[in-house]
Amino acid sequence: MSTRAALEVADVSVRFGGHLALDRVSLRADAGQVTGLIGPNGAGKTTLFNVVTGLVAPLSGRVLVDGHDVTRFAPYRRARRGLARTFQRLELFGLLTVRENVELAVSVRGGRRPGRDADAALEVAGLAAVAEARADELPTGTARRVELARALATGPRVLLLDEPASGQDEAETDAFRRVLLTVAAEGVAVVLVEHDVQLVMGTCHTVHVLDFGRVLAVGTPRQIQGDRAVLDAYLGSMPGRRR
Repeated sequence: MSTRAALEVADVSVRFGGHLALDRVSLRADAGQVTGLIGPNGAGKTTLFNVVTGLVAPLSGRVLVDGHDVTRFAPYRRARRGLARTFQRLELFGLLTVRENVELAVSVRGGRRPGRDADAALEVAGLAAVAEARADELPTGTARRVELARALATGPRVLLLDEPASGQDEAETDAFRRVLLTVAAEGVAVVLVEHDVQLVMGTCHTVHVLDFGRVLAVGTPRQIQGDRAVLDAYLGSMPGRRR
């Protein structure tokens, strides 16, 4: 029997002027799993995240969180439903310490939803040793983990990560992968946009492939890696090595 998805995107289309950025795109993310979203640059991945979080209004289609239609909700109302997100471009408060950045997320969550306190979020992200460092003094890979800790502190039901491995070396990426699997095992639906193919294929339970704003394929990592259309459009042109 099929269970209700933590996040469901149903037939979403987005047009920017004469450009159809998303063409009837659907995506399902289940609690307890990491769902991958991959595709060439310009395929529509970040636009889809913007639709899910309420930054872009779709031309058609719906966004549901735990079966509740949030398509017309403002971003803050979606956050209260349990949506959390990180961005391609770092969005930290540079003059605040790592701990203060995460404490802000705890204060925004308030008492509406259970979630980690700042220390617990820092611990799971491997940041306890740099908790008192100023955010603008951190290397990029560490700053990415601060964004993750801050998102975790909001007590997310659905966690959207937009290229979180950017700027991380191989050891950092391996550690990051373990954190994602830990978070998913706690019942969070993690959705990962990432160009690091090894990270995606070694972490995700299901992978969606976008190309020119359309869903090209959906399947397990093994199925995606063996899909001829995906190989021709995306994977075949990539070495599969870490950036």
